Amino acid sequence: MTGVGRRGRGRGRRGGEELRVPEAEFTSYYGRPILKAPVWKWDIAAYLFTGGLAAGSSLLAAGGQLTGRPALRSAGRVTSLAAVTASTVFLIRDLGRPARFHHMLRVAKPTSPMSVGTWILSAFGPAAGVAAVAEGAAWLPERGLSGLARRVLPPVGHAAGLAAAVTAPALATYTGVLLADTAVPSWHEAYPDLPVIFAGSALASGAGVGLIAAPVAQAGPARRMAVAGAALELYGSHRVETRLGLLSEPYRTGSAGRLLRAGRALTALGVAGALLGRRSRTLSALSGAALLGASVATRFGIFHGGVASARDPKYTVVPQRERLQRRRAAEG
Repeated sequence: MTGVGRRGRGRGRRGGEELRVPEAEFTSYYGRPILKAPVWKWDIAAYLFTGGLAAGSSLLAAGGQLTGRPALRSAGRVTSLAAVTASTVFLIRDLGRPARFHHMLRVAKPTSPMSVGTWILSAFGPAAGVAAVAEGAAWLPERGLSGLARRVLPPVGHAAGLAAAVTAPALATYTGVLLADTAVPSWHEAYPDLPVIFAGSALASGAGVGLIAAPVAQAGPARRMAVAGAALELYGSHRVETRLGLLSEPYRTGSAGRLLRAGRALTALGVAGALLGRRSRTLSALSGAALLGASVATRFGIFHGGVASARDPKYTVVPQRERLQRRRAAEG
């Protein structure tokens, strides 16, 4: 329930003075917000980024594996393992106790994005780990048990790398579904667009890893990933900032607006550098860093935009009134 002042635009004159009814202030009883703002802190925003980075890096590694580009394969596999490990740590940190992550695996609820996400993470992590460990096979001695591992690990790593890549699209996008499944107004209303943004951000961050780590002669797939990821990310970000009416406002203002604008600028710089730096390792690396920075800014911007919409009652009240008016108009 909410105490909402009436809007008035009537004007009158008394003694030569213009009278104006003050604009409404949306408040709730005892000054409390209508919705309880998410208690998630920066670690969940970081979880959104590292999950996407793990997925994008895994796809990069698979591309390097299938096209015979070992530098891309190695960089993607190692980064994917590091990112999914960090992602798991951030998730467990938010859950409070490691046992809670284990408890999520006791049941599978297809209707729960959190449950589905936990299972996706559990399937992706071991595959990414095996693929990354296989990169160390060349360092093992050639004789004895280590020699056997040296021969067995590469084909096992190839299979694991492809398995991780198959799971990667789900890992990249389920967090968008998770946010949209909440009651937070600007997340919930953006349900068609958040998975698109997160998919593009994952591709762009994976491309950034390839542009930083691989020689320019091997960076072709990373450049193509950068263009595809940037297109999806910019398209989705534009939609959430323009399509949602009043609920787009939190994405354009405050810290969320600043972060999303920074993300767009870094994405543009990253793509430009990727296309122009075909012969320059330095320019390729700088463009890769820009794409990684863009992914961080975009994920944190989406996170802060949703939190801001939950804290201000108008983002709940006004859309509800508009939906009610449309329903009455349709029925009448």
